[in-house]
Amino acid sequence: MIIIIYLLAALAAGVAIDIVFGDPRNRYHPVSWLGRLIIFFVPLLKTGPAHTGETVVGAGDTHSLSNKTLTRRSIARQEKAKGAVFATLLVALAALAIYCIQAAILLFLGLAAMVVFSALVLKITIAIRGMERHALAVANSLAEGNLAKARQDLSMIVRRDTGNLDEQHIISATIECIGESTVDGIVSPLFYYSLFGPAGAVGCRVINTLDSMVAYKDDYYCNIGWMSARMDTLANYVPARITACLMVVCSKIIGADWRNSMQVLKRDRAKTSSPNAGYPMAAMAGALRIKLEKIGYYSLGDEQEPNSISKCRTALSIMKLTTILFCLFFSAPLMTVLYLAGWWNLLFGI
Repeated sequence: MIIIIYLLAALAAGVAIDIVFGDPRNRYHPVSWLGRLIIFFVPLLKTGPAHTGETVVGAGDTHSLSNKTLTRRSIARQEKAKGAVFATLLVALAALAIYCIQAAILLFLGLAAMVVFSALVLKITIAIRGMERHALAVANSLAEGNLAKARQDLSMIVRRDTGNLDEQHIISATIECIGESTVDGIVSPLFYYSLFGPAGAVGCRVINTLDSMVAYKDDYYCNIGWMSARMDTLANYVPARITACLMVVCSKIIGADWRNSMQVLKRDRAKTSSPNAGYPMAAMAGALRIKLEKIGYYSLGDEQEPNSISKCRTALSIMKLTTILFCLFFSAPLMTVLYLAGWWNLLFGI
């Protein structure tokens, strides 16, 4: 029985540490180290003209490399293969390293030390306080009337061009990011921690980091990031749907429009190109009674009320409450059931 108590204690401690202390500076954060590692390997995944930044214009154009003639199609195949091998190995090796360290700590230092290690590992895989800090930076800049600063702050957390966004679309993008990050930056790592312990949380975090860094659709990244994008879609598939449902519940608890949240979730969840992102964003849009729009791509919810800084703060409240409910009503019960089934004893060899 003691193993499940320790695992649940690590879960609670990891979430609490993140909420209270947030993230260290980038240069000290392991995810930042991971990002630098990915950046180092990306050019090595390229083949032929794309390796030097040139573009192969047509299917019939060729380029000689090591006495071989490579067509555009064969270059794409090679880059997809390299990207797939790299992504798979990086996720597997990172998870395996954490598992081995955890096993060694358990063997030589005992359960108490393993709890400390597990809590710290879980903390670096989630970003509750970090997301709040970035969102409030945008909100505070808007409150000060500094639109240029708000756009700059927003560019730190979204992929889109923020240079010409007005206040309504800045707030929209911020709330969209809060919704989506609740899944890939919080709930997904917690989900895989609940199934596989710290190694699962780290594996999930590596997948999300790969997706944010190489899963682009431009000519340079489309092939090498192909597997990373699909791994991210698969990893977040279940957590996205659980998160959206919990957001509806949270809307009820905090006095937002839970009925509208449910209606917009049903209607607009499939409007984004991502099969996962639309779920939390649609639930959030409905709860706040606002329209979330990425110009030229999608529009979620209805403009029943204007986007405002207070809506952004409410979205953060939904994010944090969703995290708490997930831990209480999903992670803890699942981990307990797995304990009763003998899973944790098998996994940790005790």
